[in-house]
This record gives sequence, structure tokens and C-alpha cells, in this order.
Amino acid sequence: MDNGSSEISSSNDNEDDSYENEQVQIVHSLPYFVMELVTSGASTTFSKTTVAPLERIKILLQTRAEGFHSIGVYGSLKKIVKNEGLRGLYKANGVCIIRMLPHSIFHYMTFEQYRGWLHLNFPSVGKGSLLDILAGSASGATAFLCTYPLDLARTKYAYQVVNRNKSGTGNLRCIHTGHTAHQGIKDVFRTVYKEGGMRGFYRGVGPTLGGILPYNVLKLYAHEEIKRWVPEEHQSSIALNLSCGALAALFGQTVMYPLDVVRRQMQVDIQHQSGARYSNTIEGLTAIIRNQGWRQLYAGLCINYIKVIPSVAIGLTSFDVIKNWLEQF
Repeated sequence: MDNGSSEISSSNDNEDDSYENEQVQIVHSLPYFVMELVTSGASTTFSKTTVAPLERIKILLQTRAEGFHSIGVYGSLKKIVKNEGLRGLYKANGVCIIRMLPHSIFHYMTFEQYRGWLHLNFPSVGKGSLLDILAGSASGATAFLCTYPLDLARTKYAYQVVNRNKSGTGNLRCIHTGHTAHQGIKDVFRTVYKEGGMRGFYRGVGPTLGGILPYNVLKLYAHEEIKRWVPEEHQSSIALNLSCGALAALFGQTVMYPLDVVRRQMQVDIQHQSGARYSNTIEGLTAIIRNQGWRQLYAGLCINYIKVIPSVAIGLTSFDVIKNWLEQF
């Protein structure tokens, strides 16, 4: 009788364990990579939106917009609010947010593919940091190429500042170029295609592609050096790891920043004094130094330093909140 009871009890325990495991699977029904994409994407959206006003000012400073490059960050913020209202601070932020999801998906999907291909065809690379750098650079370049037209449209739309206080009909004009302002992102795409065809959507892509690999190398080097200063008992801290990553990224951005300035100026069609466009990265760098001074290569860099702390803090907080919320489903 006891044996029978024991068997029944054991059977019930197994059923309970099976039921509990089934419940765990239901609770965590979302695949890990989906939960990671959703969580990182949403947290990045919050942090990007928070610092969107600074990002728009950086574009205006990088492109040396008339009436903005000489008044600094605070003066530029006030001037945008005066002409476009508070909504102007977030102009083109929507397309920036839309771009992030496909960019993350392409990066995530291609990283392991490139990693496996490199390991199979170039075994001498090994399985260490070099393989990760090469695979990360290739997947980053792929993701950037697939979403670059959105980045171009965002830059062109954010670059134009209009005075919405003026009454009357007719098309609004950009206050610092005098050109007819775009009515929205669709208008930007339509204009770019009309003027340059499909190639027009990739104007300025060269400086970015050329900077991806060295940026990843610098970022990895800085990350390893910064982590050496972190006490061993805090090495597993998510907050400290994110902070180390942000500082490493900031170091890489600082070194490679001139290429970002060239890209922005090529995107908005800044020209030589002769009226010709920059035809490549080297020509853009030399023309900026000659016509605008070498300091222009670092215009707006201070904004990267200003936004790093709020970006990391908001990104970390929203990441934890969203992840905990998803785990309840």
C-alpha cells in the first residue's frame, strides 16, 4: 500500500514538475533573440528621443548652418524653438526611430552569418576578438547600407529650419539657405530621387563605411583598457558594463568624428567655393580644412559628451523596466 501511495505520489510530483515546466515555457514563450531585440530597441528609442534636440543641433553645427554655427548649443536650441516651436526640437526624430528596428535586425541576423563564414574560410583568424571585430564590422556595414536612405532623409529634413511664425500662403523656405523647405520625409525621398536617382540615396555613404572597422577596433581597445580599472567584484555589473561600453564608444567616436562631419556635409550637399560637390571622403576632408578651418571637423563633438550620461542612464533604466515587463508574459 505504501509502495502504491509512493508511486502515486511520485507520479503526481512528476506531473506537477511537468506542469510547472510547461508554465515556465508559456511564461517565457518569446524567443530570447526577439525579447532582446524588442527590449534593446525600445530602450534605445527612449534614450534617442530624450536627446533628440541635441542630435538636431549637432547636425546643424556639423553642416555649418548659417546663423547656428556661431551661437553655440544653447543659442541654437532657443533659435529653433523661436522659429519652429518645441516640436521643432524633435524634427526628424520619427524617421530616426523607424530606422533603428531594421538596422538592429539586419545587424543581428548577419553577424553570426559573417562570423561563421569568416571562421570557415579564414581559420587563421581564430575565434577571438579579431573574428568578432571583423564580423561586427561586416554586419554593421550591411545594416548601415540597408538603412542608409533613412539616415540621409533624416539629415536633410533636420538640416532645414523654417520660420513657422510667418503668415501667408506659399511654400516655406529654409531660413539659412533660402531654398524651399521639404514638407516631410516623403518629400525628401521624392526630391532626392528626382535629382540623383537611386545613387542619390547613398550620397555620403563612403566616410561611414571607411570608418566602421577602425571605429570597432578603437572601441574594443578602449573597452578592454577601461575594464581593467573596474574592480573584479564589479565586473559582472550591468550598469558598469554599459558605462564602460558607452565610454569606449565615445572614445571611438571622438577619433573618427571628422568622418561623421564629412558624411553630414555630403548628405546636405555642402559645396566647394567653386560650387562643386565633394566627390569623395579625402576631398571632403581637405575642402573643410581649407574653407572652414580644421576646427570644423570637430563641430558639435561636445554634444556627444553632453548626452552620454543621460543616454546611458535612460537606456539602462528603460531596458530593465521593459525586460521585466516582457518576462511577465
